[in-house]
Amino acid sequence: MDVNSLIFGILTFISHIPLLTTAVLEPYDLLYDNGVEAFYRGDYKEVVKYMEKALSSFTELRQTKTRCRLKCKDRHRFDGYKSDLQFFDTLLRRASCLNKCIESKIGPQSMHKVSEDVIQDFHRRIPYNYLQMAYYKLKQVDKAAAAAHTYFQANPEHVEMGQDLEQYKALDGVREEHFVDREARPHQRAFSEAVKFYDKGDYGRAIELFEEALTEYYSADVECRALCEGPQRFEEQDHVLYRYSLYELISDHYTQVLHCEHECVRDLATRPGRLSPMENYLPLHYDYLQFAYFHVDRIEEALACAQSYLLFHKGKDFMTDNVEYYREVLGYDVEPREEAVFYIRRHKQELDLLLLGSENLGVTYAESNYWSSTGGREDANRTPSGTDGWLEYVPISEKRNVSTVGAQELREGGPLLYDGVQLVQNSEALNGTQRVLLDDVISEEECSELRDLAHTVTMAGDGYRGKMSPHTPNEKFEGATVLKTLQYGYEGRVPLRSARLFYDVSEKARRIIESYFMLNSTLHFSYTHLVCRTAITGQQDHRNDLSHPIHADNCLLDPEANECWKEPPAYTYRDYSALLYLNGDFEGGEFIFTEMDAKTVTASVKPRCGRMVGFSSGGENPHGVRAVTRGQRCAVALWFTLDPLYRELERLQADEVMQALDNQDQWNQGLQINPKDEL
Repeated sequence: MDVNSLIFGILTFISHIPLLTTAVLEPYDLLYDNGVEAFYRGDYKEVVKYMEKALSSFTELRQTKTRCRLKCKDRHRFDGYKSDLQFFDTLLRRASCLNKCIESKIGPQSMHKVSEDVIQDFHRRIPYNYLQMAYYKLKQVDKAAAAAHTYFQANPEHVEMGQDLEQYKALDGVREEHFVDREARPHQRAFSEAVKFYDKGDYGRAIELFEEALTEYYSADVECRALCEGPQRFEEQDHVLYRYSLYELISDHYTQVLHCEHECVRDLATRPGRLSPMENYLPLHYDYLQFAYFHVDRIEEALACAQSYLLFHKGKDFMTDNVEYYREVLGYDVEPREEAVFYIRRHKQELDLLLLGSENLGVTYAESNYWSSTGGREDANRTPSGTDGWLEYVPISEKRNVSTVGAQELREGGPLLYDGVQLVQNSEALNGTQRVLLDDVISEEECSELRDLAHTVTMAGDGYRGKMSPHTPNEKFEGATVLKTLQYGYEGRVPLRSARLFYDVSEKARRIIESYFMLNSTLHFSYTHLVCRTAITGQQDHRNDLSHPIHADNCLLDPEANECWKEPPAYTYRDYSALLYLNGDFEGGEFIFTEMDAKTVTASVKPRCGRMVGFSSGGENPHGVRAVTRGQRCAVALWFTLDPLYRELERLQADEVMQALDNQDQWNQGLQINPKDEL
C-alpha cells in the first residue's frame, strides 16, 4: 500500500466513526439549566437531582477526555521518525483513536460544547450554592453543610455563606465531619494533613501523607497536561487577514499547548478560589520529607529528598549543608529521587521549546527565575522554609510591575506628635506585630460633634453598594465619606465646622500612625469612612455571628491554609489601617485581633471616645468586630497606602474643597466683610 492510500484510508476511517454510540452522557450545561429552573420553581428535590447529575457529568467528561488522551498517546507514540509521512501517520491514528475513545464513552462530542459562562460557574462551584439551599429546604442538613463548605472553599469572601456555615455548626445533627470539601484536590488535601502531623511532631504519619501527596501531585500533573491538548485560542493573530502555512499553524498550536502544560505548575499549587499559587509548593514536599526522615533516623531517604530539593534550587546553602551532613552520617552518597529528576528534565526541555516557539506567538518568556532560589533554611534543625522559594513559570508579559515604594523596615515607638495623646498598648502588649492602641486622640466634645454629624450625613450601606447590612443581617450599617460631609457643609445641611472637623481628625490620625510606626515615606489616604453600626431590635437573641467577620485589609484570609492571599478583590495596596472610636455606650462591639486561623483571639479592644487602634493591613493582623447587641457604635475608619498611585480620589477632591474654603476665609478676612452686609 502506498502512502497516499494509507492516508486516504485513515481519513475515511475517521469520517465513518458513528455519530451515535451506545453510551451517551447527558450534557452538564443542560442539567445545570434544569436545576436552576427547578430552584426558581421551588422544586428542591429536582434541584438536587439535576445539580448532582450535572456535577457528575462534568467530572465524567473531564475524566473521559483525560483517560482517552493518555491511552491514545501511549498507543500511538511519536518516536524516532525518519520522514514527515511517518509522523503524520501516527498523528492521524492518534486523532482517530481519540475520537473513537471519547465518543464511545460520552456520545457525540458536539453535544458537550459548553459556553464559557457555564464553565466558569462550575469552576467557581456555583452548583454547590444551589445545592446547599436545596438540601437545607429538604432538611438534609448534613448534606447542606457539605455543599456549603465546598462552595465556601472556593469563595471565601462570600460573607453570607460564611454566616450560613456558622449557623449550620449550631444545628442538631450536624457534626464536624460533615464539613467536607467535596471537590478537594487529593494532592492538596494530603499535603495539608501532612503539615498538620508534622507540626505536631508525628513524623511517621507526616511522611506517609507527604509521600501520598507527591504521588497524587504527579498524577494530577499528568492529567492536567492531558487536558491541555484540547482546542486552543489564537488571540495574537488575525486568521482572516493572514493565511498560515501548515508548520506555522502546528507551531502556534503546540506552543500554546506547551504554555498550558507549564501553567499546570501554577494550577496544581493554587487553592480553590485563589489566584496566586503557593510558592515553592512542589519542592516544599521534599523539604519537609528530608527533615521528617531525619527525625525518624531514615537518613538515606532524607538524603534522597534533600538531593531532590536541590534539583529545584541548585546551591541552596541550607540544603547543601544538610546534604553534606547526611553524607557524613551514611558514609556514601545517594541520588535524587527518579520522579523529581524526570520532572525537572521535562520542564527544562519544555522551557527551551517555549523560548523557541515564542517567536511565532510574539511573546517573550522568562528565561530566568523559573527555578528561583530565594528563601531557605540554614541547618537541619530548623522548620522547613514555608512558602519562600520556588516560583512558578510566568511569561514576562503577564508579570505585574510591583512598586517598591512600600518596602519598609518594621519599626514602632515614634513620637505621637500631639499633646494629650496617650500610648496604651504597643505591639508586644497586643500580642502581635505593627499594632498600637492609643487614647485621647480627640476630646469628648469632638466625639459628640462627629456623632451628631454621623446621624445627619450617613446613609445605610454607604460604601457597600447600598447594602444596609453588608456584614451581618442583625445590624444596620451606615457610613459617609469626607467629601460627602464637606458637600453637606457647603450646602448648609450640616455645620461646616463639623465637616471640617471630620477632615482634620482624619488628618491627625494619619500623621500619628505615620509617626508612631516610623515610616520612611509618606502615608497617603486610601479610604476614609465615618461609620455607625446599630443593633436591630428583636434580632439579638442567640446571636453567634460577628458585627464584622474576621478578615485582613489587604489580602484574602484563608484560615484553613494559614495563608492570606494578596490578590483581588482584596485591596492589596493598603499598608496601614486605623479605627478612631467616637463612643462606648453600647453593648458588644469589641474590636479583636486573631491568629491566622480566624478563631484564636490574641487581643481585644473595648471602644470608647477618643480611643484609636492602628495596625499594618496584612495577614499578620487578622481582625474583626464582635456583635453589637444593643445601641449604636460609631467610629472613623481609615485605611492608608504608601503608594501614591493609590491615593483616595475623594480625598484629593476634599483637599481641593478645603483649600478653596481656606482661600475664601482669607479673602473674607482681608476685606473685613460684615456678614450682615451680605443680607
